[in-house]
Amino acid sequence: MKLVKLTVALCAAVVVAGCDAPKKDKTVDRGFDSKHLSQLKAGIWIDPNGCDHWIIDDGAEGYLSQRLDKYGKPVCSGTAPPNTATGAFKRGSSVPDPI
Repeated sequence: MKLVKLTVALCAAVVVAGCDAPKKDKTVDRGFDSKHLSQLKAGIWIDPNGCDHWIIDDGAEGYLSQRLDKYGKPVCSGTAPPNTATGAFKRGSSVPDPI
């Protein structure tokens, strides 16, 4: 029983320690070819519900963010069929896609 309590206490300590991690600027690519994400080209991926998501593929990493209007509601433009990616989202990187 003591081992179970010790394990639970240790897990709780690890979880709480992770809450105090420093905030990072999510607009910066931290890979080996790091640059501000505004220097990369974004495309649009249409999800299965027909709503838009901004996508960027810099060869080593990928980024996805739901496209929202000024009121915070999803944009569902209908510019392409569901599960389709459009645009130049693989441009702006000097890293080739390994796949």
